[in-house]
Amino acid sequence: MRTVLMVAEKPSLAQSIAKILSRGNMSSRKGLNGTCSVHEYTGTFAGQPVRFKMTSVCGHVMTLDFLGKYNKWDKVDPAELFSQAPTEKKEANPKLNMVKFLQVEGKGCDYIVLWLDCDKEGENICFEVLDAVLPIMNPTHGGEKTVFRARFSSITDTDICAAMARLGEPDHNEALSVDARQELDLRIGCAFTRFQTKYFQGKYGNLDSSLISFGPCQTPTLGFCVERHDKIQSFKPETYWVLQAKVNADKDRSLLLDWDRVRVFDREIAQMFLNMTKLEKEAQVEATSRKEKAKQRPLALNTVEMLRVASSSLGMGPQHAMQTAERLYTQGYISYPRTETTHYPENFDLKGPLRQQANHPYWADTVKRLLTEGINHPRKGHDAGDHPPITPMRSATEAELGSEAWRLYEYITRHFIATVSYDCKYLQSTISFRIGPEHFTCTGKTVISPGFTEIMPWQSVPLEESLPTCQRGDTFAVSEIKMLEKQTNPPDYLTEAELITLMEKHGIGTDASIPVHINNICQRNYVTVESGRRLKPTNLGIVLVHGYYKIGMDELMEVSFSPLAATGKPLSRCGKCHRFMKYIQAKPSRLHCSHCDETYTLPQNGTIKLYKELRCPLDDFELVLWSSGSRGKSYPLCPYCANHPPFRDMKKGMGCNECTHPTCQHSLSMLGIGQCVECESGVLVLDPTSGPKWKVACNKCNVVAHCFENAYRVRVSADTCSTCEAALLAVDFNKAKSPLPGDETQHTGCVFCDPIFQELVELKHAASCHPMHRGGPGRRQGRGRARGRRPTVKPSARRPKDKMSALAAYFV
Repeated sequence: MRTVLMVAEKPSLAQSIAKILSRGNMSSRKGLNGTCSVHEYTGTFAGQPVRFKMTSVCGHVMTLDFLGKYNKWDKVDPAELFSQAPTEKKEANPKLNMVKFLQVEGKGCDYIVLWLDCDKEGENICFEVLDAVLPIMNPTHGGEKTVFRARFSSITDTDICAAMARLGEPDHNEALSVDARQELDLRIGCAFTRFQTKYFQGKYGNLDSSLISFGPCQTPTLGFCVERHDKIQSFKPETYWVLQAKVNADKDRSLLLDWDRVRVFDREIAQMFLNMTKLEKEAQVEATSRKEKAKQRPLALNTVEMLRVASSSLGMGPQHAMQTAERLYTQGYISYPRTETTHYPENFDLKGPLRQQANHPYWADTVKRLLTEGINHPRKGHDAGDHPPITPMRSATEAELGSEAWRLYEYITRHFIATVSYDCKYLQSTISFRIGPEHFTCTGKTVISPGFTEIMPWQSVPLEESLPTCQRGDTFAVSEIKMLEKQTNPPDYLTEAELITLMEKHGIGTDASIPVHINNICQRNYVTVESGRRLKPTNLGIVLVHGYYKIGMDELMEVSFSPLAATGKPLSRCGKCHRFMKYIQAKPSRLHCSHCDETYTLPQNGTIKLYKELRCPLDDFELVLWSSGSRGKSYPLCPYCANHPPFRDMKKGMGCNECTHPTCQHSLSMLGIGQCVECESGVLVLDPTSGPKWKVACNKCNVVAHCFENAYRVRVSADTCSTCEAALLAVDFNKAKSPLPGDETQHTGCVFCDPIFQELVELKHAASCHPMHRGGPGRRQGRGRARGRRPTVKPSARRPKDKMSALAAYFV
């Protein structure tokens, strides 16, 4: 009988899986390391009777480290650790003797099924197990497949049996990505940790410098905490004043009104407003409104949100919350707790987990009503492609789980029920009052349907007094108007929940490693956890981060490179300060204004020069001319508009030949002729700088038409062709070289239809297309689309009323 070795990530997980697959009919024994058990039973695998051996590891089998001689701090320069020091794999915990244990259990086995956690770390452990077991397994016969990978998200009978029925293969690329990350963390962390620890040792008497660690994720995490500390220290409170009015709604009730100006920072102005209103006896109703609004149910739960809530509402640190969630997972109470996904797959059985909660003493009524009336489909969140959102898999009570685990399990369950509940609906009433010349507002909310807030009462709409029924023109007696003096408050120290949000936003760590990084800065004495789970940096943490700030990238780069302000040559004037901007020719070419300290990207792979000192009518920046050569394309562009598109139909990097400004003399509106003869989206635009060898070029692809050589002047007429509706061109030829009959030198016609012009147009392709459209033209056989209408300006492309101040209204 053949033998199948199955390996899970933890002993408790191995026991749970073996119990499910064997239907409880198994024998168990301790392994040689005394930590991992082996569960054995018989069954069927690949259509044949086999003996199953289910065991586990305890996390990573191997760890990465430097060779022994590089672990001597006093004899090795930390800089050598970046590249010269070789690394090796060692047993993660030599006391467990895990490699020998796996080899003993794997000897004589024919197949191996890997039940490691379904994330990148789990894939990496798969190959650590294979490295230990494959050499001592029975040899394969005829290329038979012997290595299998089970993928699952929860420890339930259904999920485990389904995973066993559709075994796959471990992902080597994901395992390699973990190897790369481990080596980067090792080299960067060790090099900087050794350097700064040795540097500070013996320098300061009151500094705990036994180990001053550095980490690629740990240090930015600390940086967020110190940044908030600096904001608190540099905060200067400002005094401001508000008006508060109170009116009588009826004999027993009064309404507190909010001032529409909110607050003012000048006492004399506030006093003036008070004087204008305090003598008024009545408040007149200006407007009333009643709107039905909805508070949305939450998205499905992922790891980061679970950690945020655990810290802010349950008082559990991220590390402790993650450990508790993993224990609930291995015991089969919740699905896999490490996931970035907040969207349930379409085929996910939502009613199955809900039915498990139908008899729970705390929420049975809500669940039964949902099952009877029909559940609401969860909101569409983010699908990261890893695991389904965190979901309760079976019912539990506080007596079963214990106090800590129960609080987290209760939140996970309530959150899940809320995701399939309905939105909370409420009626918001607003009354606008006028007291003298000033306006005040009063708002009230009345719940129509509690929806998901029934199961998550802490999310309920705040109870407010209902407002009296009134209409415009009604008056209420003013009982009090007073001026209150207040001060702005500094921000508080970051909470763990806020720090987790910042780390997720800036991509620091993963859903699994975020708790580790926060725990590290606490253990290293860089921050302390204060009341409300706020993180206050210690002197050591503050000094370290401030030191990193002083080692700025500017100072490091200026050792080898010149700053932008000292580079380049003056070219064109800035539209903001009207000083010359410098043209930096080194790739990527750009313009830099040293006075405004702003840099503007330019099109690449061409030459740049000033364009006749002409200015953009929108922002007053001097235009520059980009050219790809004498036989290629060229067009003017505004540096500011190219980096900050002024119209919704423009993209970054576009020149004047794609600008839809309706009146600018350099825009597509004034110089566009008709649809491109080859691509579908481009427009042929006259190049006004190309004379006497005139060119018409597509503003998308690399089509260029050379025309009217030696003509004195070419301009785009306001008239259009009666046949194809393209814009007509008015051409003035030199008298000595005019191709026109007789002594005529002027002719207006269509480049597509006019027989005279058709003889003077030569179609070519430029050396390169527009830098924004590198894909090249859409090739078409023949020239059937040679005729096209003149481009029109879209209605959205309205000219702004003024220049820089109004330009933001047109930003994309």
